[in-house]
Amino acid sequence: MPTNTLKGFTFEVNEEGFFTDREQWSEELAVELAALIDIEMDEAHWAPIRFMREDQAKTGATPTLNRLKTVGGFDVKELFKLYPGKPAKKMAWIAGLQKPANCV
Repeated sequence: MPTNTLKGFTFEVNEEGFFTDREQWSEELAVELAALIDIEMDEAHWAPIRFMREDQAKTGATPTLNRLKTVGGFDVKELFKLYPGKPAKKMAWIAGLQKPANCV
């Protein structure tokens, strides 16, 4: 597995750049990851990230957009505004999780 270093943080990733060990993640690192894709973290951005980490810890699977909507109560349109393009992939990456199963 490749190892990445960003502003003093070291973490292992898979071939697509997603974390292989969720324990190597921190909120400080998440801020740096988000900045790489021009996202400035505020409370609106943190809410789905924190939900994803908590949900993944319970279920073992990275939540999909559908799960964020149905279980987390998040508005999918709002997630697209917060994380333009591919919100589930971007959120999973920032959250230090694997790519959701149905993402391409």
